Amino acid sequence: MSVDTSLRFDKDYVNGFSSSRQEPAWLQELRLQALESAQNLPMPKPDKTKIDKWNFTDFKHEATGNTVAFNDLPEEVKALIGSEEEAKNVLVIHNGTPVFFAMEQSVKDQGVIYTDLLSAVKEHGDLVKKHMMKAVAVDENRLTALHAALFVNGAFLYVPKNVELTAPIQAVYYQDDEAAMFNHVIIAVEDNSSVTYVENYLSTNENTDSVANIVSEVFAASGSKVVYGAVDNLAKGMTTYVNRRGRADRDARIEWALGQFNDGNTVSDNTTHLIGDGSFTDTKTVTIGRGDQKQNFVAQIFNHGKHSEGYILTHGVMKDSASSIFNGITKIEHGATKSHGEQTERVLMLSEKARGDANPILLIDEDDVTAGHAASVGRIDPLQMFYLMSRGISKVEAERLIIHGFLAPVVSQMPLESVKNRLVEVIERKVR
Repeated sequence: MSVDTSLRFDKDYVNGFSSSRQEPAWLQELRLQALESAQNLPMPKPDKTKIDKWNFTDFKHEATGNTVAFNDLPEEVKALIGSEEEAKNVLVIHNGTPVFFAMEQSVKDQGVIYTDLLSAVKEHGDLVKKHMMKAVAVDENRLTALHAALFVNGAFLYVPKNVELTAPIQAVYYQDDEAAMFNHVIIAVEDNSSVTYVENYLSTNENTDSVANIVSEVFAASGSKVVYGAVDNLAKGMTTYVNRRGRADRDARIEWALGQFNDGNTVSDNTTHLIGDGSFTDTKTVTIGRGDQKQNFVAQIFNHGKHSEGYILTHGVMKDSASSIFNGITKIEHGATKSHGEQTERVLMLSEKARGDANPILLIDEDDVTAGHAASVGRIDPLQMFYLMSRGISKVEAERLIIHGFLAPVVSQMPLESVKNRLVEVIERKVR
């Protein structure tokens, strides 16, 4: 039996929600047009994954959070950002409300803008309007339109020309309310600038059904570099739809390091458009599926510019009766001469009922290019187990070591030590 996908929110609700937040007319109009589109658009159709029984549209919308001092933050949040002295360039959003913020004066003095999205709309409206729903189109499907109509908050990061930030910018989004998580992130980096942005998603609603509808848009101008790290760790009660999109201009670089460890059913789309000549992207994703959850991961790169390069590396571990689809797509467009695309998907299954499906796909519309792919799906090598156990290591510990080694190529790429440690902790909890 299919889940009812009719929308519970009407024009009056969206109008009132926008007005209560004192949003500008252009954003209110965007929300209303998106809501109208959502009424008629189809649901997304992820390859080989049936989501007709997944709940994406029936949820409580608004949640509440209160501004707090650093010492009042949850311990798991403080563990991600270190001590109060180490909490630099950090935004914490609780149930859609910014509750803690710290930013170095030296970063502000360079013209960098970093704030929650609702504040950015009020204080930097023209910049937000220029980028809002430009990488992810409102009318892609019902869920992207619903996101545009109902997003609650998120982060806005703007780096002006010729600014190289050495300290990372960090965001933590955590939810302990039964309300849905509608989060939107915009990162806009101008010519010849660079930034590292790291985000963490946490939720604790294990026994409550809810929804996460997340969109991130990254714009890398000519000669710029964006490193985007993320650890998603939403609870089993969350059904998640997440889009992370990037657009790289001439000689720009976007590097993704994604740890996707949600415990609920998840659809994830990570797409980069290499628009300019000489643009570059590298996407690394690691995930662990457990229980009876179902997941669909798409990592895709579109080479538009000449001499553009795109790399995809995905490692997944499947436990219990979990199942996941891993689609890697490299599309080299006509005219993108001298471009290069390469991808690898590897899946390790730990039980008879676990399922992993790795699908590397190359779509080439240009002759003078190079491209390659590799994929493997299998179980733990018995020779590796024998080698470790012959040296006195227990079977459970040997399996744990092999899994950590299997996931290490992505874990090692996380750009912030505290987040890397958190990633190791999440992996440890899941494999045990």
